[in-house]
Amino acid sequence: MDKARILILGGTAEARALAARFDAGGEHRVTLSLAGRTLDPARQPVPVRTGGFGGVAGLEAYLRQEQIDLLIDATHPFARRISENADAAAKAAGVPLLRLERRGWEETETDRWIRVGSIAEAVTALGERPRRVFLAIGRQEAGAFDAAPQHHYLVRSVDPVVPPLAAPHVDYLLARGPFAVEAEVDLLKRRRIEMIVSKNSGGEATAAKIVAARILDLPVVMIDRGASGGENRAETVGEAMRLAGHLLAAPRKRGV
Repeated sequence: MDKARILILGGTAEARALAARFDAGGEHRVTLSLAGRTLDPARQPVPVRTGGFGGVAGLEAYLRQEQIDLLIDATHPFARRISENADAAAKAAGVPLLRLERRGWEETETDRWIRVGSIAEAVTALGERPRRVFLAIGRQEAGAFDAAPQHHYLVRSVDPVVPPLAAPHVDYLLARGPFAVEAEVDLLKRRRIEMIVSKNSGGEATAAKIVAARILDLPVVMIDRGASGGENRAETVGEAMRLAGHLLAAPRKRGV
């Protein structure tokens, strides 16, 4: 019996863990797709395809050509364009789609979150008074904060920010999670941080900064996720494995 072919759109710890679970079972042929935006990605447990597909049409063509039986979107919770393309391509090709998206962080009574819906709103939320701001949003959208050059920024990312910000007071820190709470508290103290900007990405790898802000009573400009759809959704790797089994077992007809 031929092994079911699974394509995982990855780039997250959950995608890597899910691929490892499938690989350990030996019952499927799994390919993990990475966008290629990280210069030195973590080692993956299954064959990796790097680079984009060329939009919806390109992904649809790949699904058909490789005779993919299940598409799993395990990309970052804020990678909305990729998720939208995955949904459209899967429908066009007649391939079932499973969305694995970890749960976001939840605000506690002792947190000081300023909730916003976009990067632009986060820039405005910093206010006019100059502050020392920790940008923990990655590198791709950091340039938006050039619109508020009065602040002193500390930008942490896995890869260098290219081009660098034009704002006059910017420090860069290259680091990859997971991060410890004690180390985050020490970082915020040493850098005299007054405010943090973060996406509500969820997960344990980068949650320490949120806990550290709580300990130090620092405000966090929290960028909320947009609404996401999809019929087949899982929040954990275990849930995704169970749902994948059901989807692969269900009879279907490929798109024509």
